[in-house]
Amino acid sequence: MRVLVVYCHPNPESFNAAVLDVVEQKLATAGVETRVENLYADGFEPVLSQQGLADYHSIPKNREAVQRHIENIEWCNSLIFIYPTWWYGVPAMLKGWLDRTLVPGSAFHLPMHGAKSIEPGLQHITRLAAFTTCGASWRWTQLMGAPGKRTLLRGVRSICALRVRTIFAAHYSIDSSTELSRSRHLLKVERQMDKFLAA
Repeated sequence: MRVLVVYCHPNPESFNAAVLDVVEQKLATAGVETRVENLYADGFEPVLSQQGLADYHSIPKNREAVQRHIENIEWCNSLIFIYPTWWYGVPAMLKGWLDRTLVPGSAFHLPMHGAKSIEPGLQHITRLAAFTTCGASWRWTQLMGAPGKRTLLRGVRSICALRVRTIFAAHYSIDSSTELSRSRHLLKVERQMDKFLAA
């Protein structure tokens, strides 16, 4: 197993960082090859520029500015996202990473020869996980349609392997969380990682 962890939070002391610690410990204990993309710490530029948009459909030119990130996506067979849910969706930094790295010719293939839809390009990815924190309650998040979860576990999933295994865990109402609720959530992350790593 080769796992790419995409971590997105600006505060290195956040609860998301504690989730990252649990995930990394589980991966290390299992002896799994792991690479971590720490988007804020690495200074990733999330904005798709005018030139980037102009090059978006030009293969392989669309890879040049984010070559290392695309190579990591192509290297892994399992993908884990750790991020806070802001305004019910993924943070701008993570959305920008998706916009800039999931490009034609790699993440998906544009319709050709009369085809009517894109073809998945990440069929080598057989496991997909998302761990997040939400300021809103579970009920309010569902009322809003949980767009962040949908982006990853429906949108990204649609270009992965047909039977990709998915895992999701969220700590809702994080702003009113307690030490007990956070501890329980980290145990939940451990259990979900056990499922993720199971053969």
